Amino acid sequence: MDLLNMSAVSLAKAIKAGETTAVEAMEAVIAQIEKSEKDLNCYVTFDKEAALASAKEAQAKIEAGELTGPLAGVPFAIKDNMCTKGVLTTCSSKILENFIPQFDSEAVKRLTDAGAVIIGKTNMDEFAMGSTTETSAYGPTKNPRNTEHVPGGSSGGSAAAVAANECFAALGSDTGGSIRQPASYCGVVGMKPTYGTVSRYGLIAYGSSLDQIGPLCKDVTDCATIMEVIAAHDPKDSTSVERDNTDFTSALVDDVKGLRIGIPRDYFGEGLDPEVKEAVLNAARVLESKGAVVEEFDLSLVEYAIPTYYTIAAAEASSNLERFDGVKYGYRAGDYEGLHNMYKKTRSEGFGPEVKRRIMLGSFVLSSGYYDAYYLKALRVKAMIKKAFDEAFAKYDLILGPVAPTTAPKLGSSLSDPIKMYLGDIYTISVNLAGLPGISVPCGKDSKGLPIGVQMIGDCFKEKNLIRAAYSYEQARGEFK
Repeated sequence: MDLLNMSAVSLAKAIKAGETTAVEAMEAVIAQIEKSEKDLNCYVTFDKEAALASAKEAQAKIEAGELTGPLAGVPFAIKDNMCTKGVLTTCSSKILENFIPQFDSEAVKRLTDAGAVIIGKTNMDEFAMGSTTETSAYGPTKNPRNTEHVPGGSSGGSAAAVAANECFAALGSDTGGSIRQPASYCGVVGMKPTYGTVSRYGLIAYGSSLDQIGPLCKDVTDCATIMEVIAAHDPKDSTSVERDNTDFTSALVDDVKGLRIGIPRDYFGEGLDPEVKEAVLNAARVLESKGAVVEEFDLSLVEYAIPTYYTIAAAEASSNLERFDGVKYGYRAGDYEGLHNMYKKTRSEGFGPEVKRRIMLGSFVLSSGYYDAYYLKALRVKAMIKKAFDEAFAKYDLILGPVAPTTAPKLGSSLSDPIKMYLGDIYTISVNLAGLPGISVPCGKDSKGLPIGVQMIGDCFKEKNLIRAAYSYEQARGEFK
């Protein structure tokens, strides 16, 4: 039995049927990590003994009939910005190099309650600020498809771990495309749910009005199954939404007849790589051949999405990152004179350049005299972007387009030009600004063999439309290798 190439759901079924065990699955993953981790750097924290002990405990509960869910016994990886009780949680930053939380984030708790087994914490862009997983204090993660290229970001460690069979599925977080873009670059499935669907309790915040936890996995069935486990109302999170339609696996139907799909002309203009364009339009043709109604339309305000996003996200980041000051937890500078000097030296030494850049930008747009000119204006444009999507969803069930303008860039090519890195988010950030769900599904490869993802965007709380379309496309496409 080739355990590593199994999906999370098929592995759980095999464990339940007694064909394999949670311990054997974990041992297979550990062997794979030991073989490839030195080349890929997917994990920040990995405790082999603790992972095996958790797998043994899960197996005993499965055999006793206490764990019967569709993820029982499956080894999972967790992005390093989600709190895990007793396990180092660093946000891939020096400033949290010694932070061990006393509680689990709600999404992690829901996974472990369902019988999933945590392997370790995955590498990420520092505080989720970046699109390549190169701003990590622990060095860059490399793309398993080609180690000269980035895996995307900020959930690059999670996406790369899934693609490299260093886990069966993983959790990531998405502030402006940080699940969907690495999923596209690494050739896996990634979903950003509607804002408020998955609790943010225990997620170390970057942009509180934009952040959302979601799955990175091998196929759409795994995606729907994980979503069903982690989506729930949580009174500990004031932005959590009560929903009664989270039976996402019911949407795993190979039928798109009559589904109305809109393709924004604005997404296929200048700057889009021709190979990416062809692969994405080919995915649209596949859905059309299965009975979907596909047509082009104009989605306005696309060019304003990036300045709006980086104004709002940086403002929220500068506020959220105030708490890391060397007093309560995390890193503290060794040599200082007085309290203010300690703050200054701790933050100067603890934060990396990209985080400092965004804190300064955020502090600037929130400062007296600039608040109205930049931050309030950005909030107004955010509302206009949401209105443009509302008008589109009056006509269409979902919107289809690329995830990123190109396939994965080479390591080092983005950090030298931050603006270029920011522009790579042009197709993903509007989804976060409008609080919408989006999914990335592999739809081809470029001439260098690098994966290309197609992005499907749905109206609020309409994840089932995305899952249905993505599953139907996946069935027509066949296995992606």
